[in-house]
Amino acid sequence: MTALVPLPVLLPLLGAALTLLLANRPLPQRVVSVSCLSATLLVAVLLLVRSYQHGPLVVEIGAWPAPVGIVLVADQLAALMLVVSSAVTLCVLLYSIGQGQAETGESAPLAIFHPTYLVLTAGVTNAFLAGDLFNLYVGFEMLLAASFVLITLNGTRLRIRTGSTYVVVNVLASMIFLISVGLIYAATGTLNLAHLAARLDALPDGVRLSLQLMLLLAFGIKAAVFPLSAWLPDSYPTAPAPVTAVFAGLLTKVGVYAIIRTQTLLFPGEQAGTLLLVVAGLTMLVGILGAVAQSDMKRLFSFTLVSHIGYMIFGVGLSTVAGLVGAIFYVVHHITIQTTLFLVAGLVEQRTGSTDLRRLGGLARVAPLLGLLFFVSAMNLAGIPPFSGFLGKLGLLQAGVAVGGVLPWTLVAVGTVTSLLTLYVASRVWSMAFWRAPCETVNPSAPLPGLTVGATTALVVLGVALTVIAGPLFEVTTGAAVDLRERTPYIHAVLPGGSP
Repeated sequence: MTALVPLPVLLPLLGAALTLLLANRPLPQRVVSVSCLSATLLVAVLLLVRSYQHGPLVVEIGAWPAPVGIVLVADQLAALMLVVSSAVTLCVLLYSIGQGQAETGESAPLAIFHPTYLVLTAGVTNAFLAGDLFNLYVGFEMLLAASFVLITLNGTRLRIRTGSTYVVVNVLASMIFLISVGLIYAATGTLNLAHLAARLDALPDGVRLSLQLMLLLAFGIKAAVFPLSAWLPDSYPTAPAPVTAVFAGLLTKVGVYAIIRTQTLLFPGEQAGTLLLVVAGLTMLVGILGAVAQSDMKRLFSFTLVSHIGYMIFGVGLSTVAGLVGAIFYVVHHITIQTTLFLVAGLVEQRTGSTDLRRLGGLARVAPLLGLLFFVSAMNLAGIPPFSGFLGKLGLLQAGVAVGGVLPWTLVAVGTVTSLLTLYVASRVWSMAFWRAPCETVNPSAPLPGLTVGATTALVVLGVALTVIAGPLFEVTTGAAVDLRERTPYIHAVLPGGSP
């Protein structure tokens, strides 16, 4: 089974090479892309089952043993992230193919889209599997280099301007991350995560805290936590719908994943817990208040994306198993639902030519399936029972109550208010875009491409399925959280015997 561990990275990279060679042949290009991501999803499921039953799987690249060589590690957390990210990227790819047929009359979008999209996928999977800080940095750079191309597709002036902001901010975050990697290596002589877990504990508290804060700064920018999130609502809405959807669903979650991994494995305890809780509360409130003020669906969903990152940071900041369980469950939920909402916004734009709520209306009457897709996803995001959004938030709020104290109780209140405001925002979109009288922009006879609707429906079904399988999913997230808190399963798998 260890031979499967590199495949989630290798398959998309090989697919990217093939699709680049097939740039002038849209149909084979499409077949290669879909096949690669389907195979990646299958491998991810096998890795999740294996890691759940028998513990982490480790592969030493080039047969160089850890901590000298590069290792890929598929534990329960990494494997779970691989499964949900692979499912989402496959659905978004199908959506993009359908959208390409609708907008250009061809069988695929721009020829460069497929290889770039597959490189993005490889970067995401590499980041999840990385067993050392520098390989994590490489994963970030792979996905960011691809995202720079995707966010500026078609080269309109607005996309170039907002894409430039995205590039500058993320290059700055990458520089901070790289400087942190250099300082950590200078202080410890290693970058292997399992090795660092032992060596960082021996550093003076001040040095250790400084390194921790530098990593949090880099990952906080990438995860778009407040006050490092101002770039996101201006950058994401201008990109094509499938690009915006995969960015919203995955890229910020890679930053959240890096925070979870490093804070539990490298910096266990509550040293930065207070800071994380304060940041989580501000992220929730500022993000949702920004959403309340928006009149465009894409910008509104961008602000809800920022807001709900706060729930995940809340779980990490509690520094308990229950908090981590809630955070991991909510990451899985939010990847699925936030991606779905941006795809729905793309369908609205295809149908009406606009996502401005002031120009929309009557969609529930002329496109009832589209109304249903939005309603189910929006209620899930708002946390209405019995959807997975409710279960994730309930788990996080219960974890906060169990910790007790002024700050956790304040975060419980903030989380509740944020959930209510999310419901208000979702109801406002429903009322203006779907429920009120039709506007002139809505053409009752304009059909939506079947493939885009099918891909969006599949993600809606997946979001509902998270509720159905919530029991087994909580078992997996609990196992992942316990392993993260104990650290020894990861360390012993990478360094047999746990020896540094």
